[in-house]
Amino acid sequence: MEARIDKWLWAARIFKTRSLAADACKSGRITLNGAQVKPSRTVKEGDEVGVKKSPVTYTFRVKQAIEKRVGAKLLPDILEDITTPEQYEILEMQRISGFVGRAKGTGRPTKKDRRALDDFAQNASEDMSSFLFDFDE
Repeated sequence: MEARIDKWLWAARIFKTRSLAADACKSGRITLNGAQVKPSRTVKEGDEVGVKKSPVTYTFRVKQAIEKRVGAKLLPDILEDITTPEQYEILEMQRISGFVGRAKGTGRPTKKDRRALDDFAQNASEDMSSFLFDFDE
């Protein structure tokens, strides 16, 4: 059995939509047995599909060529993840390094910072209300 690669990538839940899968094929981020492919290329059982999602290149072996989307629990019957451990290490290193080095006071305020600002503004408005004069009298 054979299936279009863009449909298979969507059906195997590698991409959220078929158009995203087709765009990835057109931009050269999808390889089939080491060669870049167009969205209409067919896959069959035993093929190796490479998917570049920056910074990692995932590799999958096709167990079953399908064109209808299946539930997540059925994915082990559809594909086998043969991505090397080094690729997952790259992903983990990027995840860890993403939050290191933000200087205090730069970027968007944290929830704690926002609450402190809200408290300050609340107290300041209460203090200022005692200094205001009532001009209606």
